[in-house]
Amino acid sequence: MANLDTMPRAAIRTRAEPDAPPRLRSITVQDLVDALKRGWDDFLAQPTHLVFVALIYPIIGALLARLSATYNILPLLFPLMAGFALLGPFAAIGLYEISRRRERGEDASAGQALQVFRSPALGQIALLGLLLTGLFLAWLASAWLIYRATLGLPPPVTSESFFTAVLTTFDGWVMMIVGNAVGALFAIAAFSISVVSFPLMLDRHVDIGTAVRTSVAAVEANPRVMLVWGMMIAGLLALGSLPVLVGLVIVMPVLGHASWHLYRRLVVQDELPHRR
Repeated sequence: MANLDTMPRAAIRTRAEPDAPPRLRSITVQDLVDALKRGWDDFLAQPTHLVFVALIYPIIGALLARLSATYNILPLLFPLMAGFALLGPFAAIGLYEISRRRERGEDASAGQALQVFRSPALGQIALLGLLLTGLFLAWLASAWLIYRATLGLPPPVTSESFFTAVLTTFDGWVMMIVGNAVGALFAIAAFSISVVSFPLMLDRHVDIGTAVRTSVAAVEANPRVMLVWGMMIAGLLALGSLPVLVGLVIVMPVLGHASWHLYRRLVVQDELPHRR
């Protein structure tokens, strides 16, 4: 496998002191395509384990949908499904470990992949996971407030009355426009702080502050390419949600592995020693 550090990409940061933050490369859309290809290769190499892990996402999504219908919170169904993607980088931590082990030629079986739970960085990883969870809950609260301030249908809300009001009334259109705009802000925030954070913590055991700063810097250094990556993620997740979230069994692990390989392209590897 080619050494990523020899790739002809410009380093964004040039400091080389031991305590300096990891240096970053500028990347292109072709790097995104290559990352997806490598993610697909990882999925094909370990399909049984990855399908098992990926089932967590559609199962939880289906449960959220069921709760929405059962407890008459149908207006939160879309925010629940869309916002749950904010937790994707945290949920994919086991997939990063499989990709890391395959890249090094190590045993990437399910048992070995679970060694991620013994990582010295597990506390920092969990802390960032809690931060993403907080963003998810804040998004749900915002979505509910937007709904109450615009559409605010009296309960009980049926699917027919809800979708009719959303699609055929002025308040419904206002709710969609404002809701999507606010949701995009949450998505940008979650994406910026997590796009390379989890792989970086797993790989180098850095603290959450270093990981988040590096992730935000990666987005700032490659704004257009990272925008394309975010759109690709959103498009693939939407495609994988049809029919009935089944496609996420493939989409989620492929994106998880691709995120690892994107991290490897974004972050210069010789800046800090790899730790076990």
